[in-house]
Parts: sequence; C-alpha cells; structure tokens
Amino acid sequence: MQVAPQHTRELAQRIFEALGKVVVGQQAVIEQMIVATLARGHALLEGVPGTAKTMLVKSLALCLGRDYARIQLTPDLMPSDIVGTYVFDMQTSTFNLRRGPIFTEFLLADEINRAPAKTQSALLEAMQERQVTIEGNTHRLSEGFTLFATQNPIEYEGTYPLPEAQLDRFQLKIIVEYPSGPEEVDILRRHHQGFDDSDLAATGIAAVVAAEQLDACRQEIGAVEVTDAMLDYIARVSRATREHPSVYLGSSPRAAAQLLRSAKVVAAMRGRAFMTPDDVKDIAAPALRHRLMLRPEAEIDGLRSDDVIGEILATIPVPR
Repeated sequence: MQVAPQHTRELAQRIFEALGKVVVGQQAVIEQMIVATLARGHALLEGVPGTAKTMLVKSLALCLGRDYARIQLTPDLMPSDIVGTYVFDMQTSTFNLRRGPIFTEFLLADEINRAPAKTQSALLEAMQERQVTIEGNTHRLSEGFTLFATQNPIEYEGTYPLPEAQLDRFQLKIIVEYPSGPEEVDILRRHHQGFDDSDLAATGIAAVVAAEQLDACRQEIGAVEVTDAMLDYIARVSRATREHPSVYLGSSPRAAAQLLRSAKVVAAMRGRAFMTPDDVKDIAAPALRHRLMLRPEAEIDGLRSDDVIGEILATIPVPR
C-alpha cells in the first residue's frame, strides 16, 4: 500500500477533531496518547480524579475502532482477575480457559498503583511480550494490545508504588492537568446542554481510522529518516540523565530506544519524513520523566524529573 506523505498528520487531525466532541482542551495529552498508540507502546496517565483520564482512553479506543476493556484495580485484586483462569467443565471433563479482561486491544488499568505488586506483575509480560502465561500455558494477545494505566498523584494511603521494571515498560508518562478557566467554562456549558460522559455514543463519536490506515501510518513512521547525528543526540541525552548529580537512577537503553520511536511518530504527525531535534525535545519529558529516580536531597529541594530533563536539553548542543 502506497503511504501518502501526509498520511499520519491527517490521521492525527481526524482523531483530534473526533475527540473534541467529548473532551475540552488537553491537546498535549491527546497528542501524547496518539504517539504511544502509533508507536505500539503503553502509557501511564497521571492526574487527579475528574480530569477525564478514563474518558480520554475510552474515546480514543472508539476513534480507532478498537475493542476496549477497563479494570478497576484494588488491593484485593488477584492476577487471575486480570489474565483469567482455567475452569473445570463437568460435562466434558476438561479445563477451559475463562479469559480475563486483558484479552482486548485497548485496556485501561484504572488506579494501577492500588493493586499489590503481585497483581501489577501480571501486566509485565503482557506489556513486553504481548502474551500472558496462565498455569504454564502461553496465550497470545492482540498485536495491537495497548495498556493505558492511570494513577492519582495525591493519594498515597492504600497504594503500592510501581516498581522500576514496570515503569520502564511504559513508553510515556502523561501528566493530565486541570483545564484552564475558559476550558472549564466550556465543560460546564456542555454539561448544562445535556452532555453525559457515560453515554459517549450520543455525542456522535465513532471510528475515524480503519485498520489498514493505522498500518499505513506505522509504515510511514518506520520510514522517517534519522541521521547518525540525531542518534548520537538521543544517546547523549539518555547518558546525561545517568550522569546528572541530582539523579540516582537514569534512563535505560530501552528508554533511549523508546524516545527514538516516539520522536519519529512526532515527526510523522507533523508531516515530515525526517526527524529534527525539536521532535526529540517535545517528547523527551513524557518519555523519560518516569524513568528517573532523583536523589533524596534533590527532592527535598523541590527538584522534579522534568526540571532535570529541561536542564539537560538546554545544555546538550543540538546537531545541525
């Protein structure tokens, strides 16, 4: 299939327009969610309750025409509640697999940090290999399997911090902020006019992308030109996170590779067949912020991962 030069940009624009029917603002969040999807990665959405995280994921799944499932993670949730289990059939004297909600294309793991480590680990294999192992048997997931997880940055009671190994498997950590004043007025106006976030079908949102179009976009993204100088630039950014005096644990080689993939998507979404340093800079914070562990003294001083990333990007010379 011939890939049009502006194919990815036009597809992203259609998604923006469709999501605008149900979501006010959040343009950067939507862009980053599209980046994660087109890069076949997973994303962690962090924001306080009521900022439309769940609605964003469900609406994106509808736009892409993908199956969608949601898990509400709780401290008593077991791994079998996510992946499924074998159930004995008395009539046939056989064990049949009762599939869990992970057997879908778009999975929302709501409040992922409320599940204990054992349950969180049930997601690791699915995120990395797109498969799950149940009682010694391996089952493939959809090739388009994408996990969007949410967490609340404020509440700590009854939560279990995500281990570094799991954080590293999220391609992006997306920060969902409060809307601006005018945006909040627009949200209220929509609700006054009868908007119901539990009935997205009534808004007219529907699939705007066919499966072959999504495949064509990924082919176009794969063809984005990346010079050796750009590869060296990404590597220097990644190494600088490990050498920064305020950082205890920097980004891994996996993080650098995912930063590369994300920047290629950004370039294609902007209608270019080549990557620039600005593409890397614009997606560096979402790609790296969750992979940096700051030293205690830096955290006491109020330093954030985004501050470190911004400092690194400001000091490393960009390739010409």
